[in-house]
Amino acid sequence: MGTTPLHSQDELSVLRALVAEQAAKLESQEAEVIKRDSIIGLLRAQLELLRHRQHGASSEKIDRKIEQFELMLEEIEASRAEAELRSGKTPLPELDDTSEKPKRKPLPDGLATEELVYAAPCNCPTCGGTSFLKAADRVVQVLEHVPASVKIVRHVEKRMICRECDTTVAGEMPTLPIERGKPGPGLLAHIMVAKFDDHIPLYRLSEMYDRLGIDISRSVMADWVGRVSVLLAPLILLIRAHIAALDRIHTDDTPVDVLDPGRGKTKTGRVWVYVFDGSGYRAATPGAIAYYYSPDRKGMHPADHLANFSGVMHADGYGGYKKLYGNQIVEAACMAHVRRKFHDVIKLKPSPIAEEALSRIGALYDIENRIRGMSADERRTLRQQHASWES
Repeated sequence: MGTTPLHSQDELSVLRALVAEQAAKLESQEAEVIKRDSIIGLLRAQLELLRHRQHGASSEKIDRKIEQFELMLEEIEASRAEAELRSGKTPLPELDDTSEKPKRKPLPDGLATEELVYAAPCNCPTCGGTSFLKAADRVVQVLEHVPASVKIVRHVEKRMICRECDTTVAGEMPTLPIERGKPGPGLLAHIMVAKFDDHIPLYRLSEMYDRLGIDISRSVMADWVGRVSVLLAPLILLIRAHIAALDRIHTDDTPVDVLDPGRGKTKTGRVWVYVFDGSGYRAATPGAIAYYYSPDRKGMHPADHLANFSGVMHADGYGGYKKLYGNQIVEAACMAHVRRKFHDVIKLKPSPIAEEALSRIGALYDIENRIRGMSADERRTLRQQHASWES
C-alpha cells in the first residue's frame, strides 16, 4: 500500500512539532544522564575522602555517612542502568572502585560449577548438509544464585535385642540442640547469624521461610534464640578466657538502646568489646572478640571484665580506664584520638604546629598500611627506617 504525500501545511507543522518534541526529550534525557554521572563522580569522591578520614574522625559517624552515600550511589547507578536498558543501549560494564576505567572482575575460584551444553543442530540450516568440522566452543560463564532450601533430616536409631540376655543395644544418635524440638543445628545457626549479624528481624525471617512453604512463627524462633543463647554460654566463657590470657588487646565501648519494660521507652546501656587480631603481623595466636553488656558506663565494669587480664591495652581516653593502668595493665594510647585533638585546634584557628603534627601522623598511617601483613620483626625494622624525622 502506497503512502499519501503530505501537501497540507498543517500536517507539516504537526510533524515539525513532533520532531521538536522528540529532540527536546532527547536533550532532557542527555542532560539527566550528565547530571547523574556528575553525581556519581561526586559520590565516589566523597566516599574515597571519607575512607581516608576514617583514622581521624569518629569511626561510627564516618561509617554511617559511608553507608548513606553508598545507598545513594546504588540507587543512582540502578536508575541509570534501567534508563539505558529502556533506551536500547547496552549497559556500561562495572567500574572498579579505584579506577574510572571499566574493569571486568574475574569469577571467584572454588565455587561449584554446573555445565549446560547446547548441542549444535545435526543439519546445516543453509544447505541441509550433515558433514561438519569441529569448531571452537563458545563458552560464557555467569554467576547464578542457588535459592535457600530447608530439608527434613530423619534420625533413625537402630535397635537390637540380645537373644542370650535380652539386653537392648542401639546406635548412638547425636544430641539435638533442643531436645524434642524440630530445629537442627544448621537451621538454628542460620537464624542466629541472620538476626545478630545480618540484623534481620525474626518476623522477616518468618516471612522468608513462609515463601519456602515452611511455617515458623516469630514467637517460636524467639524461643529458639533464647535456648541457643544458653547453649552458647560455655563458648562465650571460653572466648573471654582466651582474651584474658593474651598479652595485648584493643578495647572500646558504644551506647546501645535497650528496651525498658513498664516505662514505654528505651534506656541507654553500653556494650564493651575486647579484641585481639594478629592477622596484620602473622601472629600464631587465634584472633577473638569478647563482648560484655552493662546498664551504664561506670568504670567498675571494665575493671570487672579485665580482672584477669595482664598486658598492653589499646584504648581511648575514657577516664574509667585510667584506674586500671599500672603494674597489671599497660596503656597503649589511641593515635586516632591524639590526631583528633590537633584537628580540633585547626578548626578553631590556623596552627602550623598542629598541621605539622597531622602531616606526621598521616605519614605514620601510610607506613602502617604498607607494612600490614609482615612479621613483627619486619614491621619494627621498617618503622625504625621510615618513621623518624629530623628535629
